[in-house]
Amino acid sequence: SGSATAAAAAIGGTLNPIQKADGYEPRFSAAVNISSCVTGLLIPPSNALIVYSLSAGGISIAALFLAGYLPGMLMGLAIMGVVAVVAYRNKEKYPVSPRPTLREAVFAFLDALPSLFLIILVIGGIAVGAFTATEASAIAVVYTFVLSVVIYRSITLSQLPGLILQSVVMTSVVLFLVGMSVGMSWAMTNADIPFVVSETLLKVSDSPAIIMLIITFILFIVGMFMDLTPAVLIFTPIFLPIAKQLGIDPIHFGIILVFNLCIGLCTPPVGTALFVGCSVADVKIQDVLKPLLWLYAAQIVSLLLVIFVPEISLAVPHFFGMR
Repeated sequence: SGSATAAAAAIGGTLNPIQKADGYEPRFSAAVNISSCVTGLLIPPSNALIVYSLSAGGISIAALFLAGYLPGMLMGLAIMGVVAVVAYRNKEKYPVSPRPTLREAVFAFLDALPSLFLIILVIGGIAVGAFTATEASAIAVVYTFVLSVVIYRSITLSQLPGLILQSVVMTSVVLFLVGMSVGMSWAMTNADIPFVVSETLLKVSDSPAIIMLIITFILFIVGMFMDLTPAVLIFTPIFLPIAKQLGIDPIHFGIILVFNLCIGLCTPPVGTALFVGCSVADVKIQDVLKPLLWLYAAQIVSLLLVIFVPEISLAVPHFFGMR
């Protein structure tokens, strides 16, 4: 979906009742949903990467999309590793569902195949140059319209006006934030704020690793108190020039920025994914924080790997000749 809150609501709303009926601990189920829903902000299609592209002055959205695959998968695998260990050590709390038969698995895969093809259509088309990212969004809308109305019949024609209105409102909010951020970026540049911040950080150390750790720490704190979209819009013009000065690829820095702020969506006091996940699971925030600690650790370790191993972000864009 490209939205962490949408993923938390959709997946949590579907799986939490099933897990609760099977005896799973609601707090841990909610923690897994909260920590994993943000992977969709790295794995395309990602609203956050599009916003970063706009605020960074038009960096290739296609390259950013391709760069997000491996970091997003890394975060997901790290969370899966923690979950596997917890589940293995508490077998009595987490019963295993019956293994589906080959027939059931084949039919489930065939049923999902038209939806899965959307990923190949959009990202494949962008990667081979068949259409731009903007054109891909229009193609995705038409394709999902056919899927929803004709194939799966999950949406009726009478529901379309309401869905279009919701999309207009959501898009308007994002574009308003983008417009305001352009003005703020101009004001900050005119006041030499990026230069002052850059000079201050470079006085602390001339090591790119140390500077990146400082920026990462600042963004981590920012993510705890600010939602992702405004944080990307405000801090990209400040930190991107510093990253370029240190020789860090703007694509790599964009993944680091979004990855970092993704963690903030899962943390108190204003993490939107945290609030939505707890609301859907009907658990209190204070109850879910303890099971979240190890999942936070998995996310932070993954982030550090992405920071210090640039190939995790840049390998796929390099493979497709975009860097």
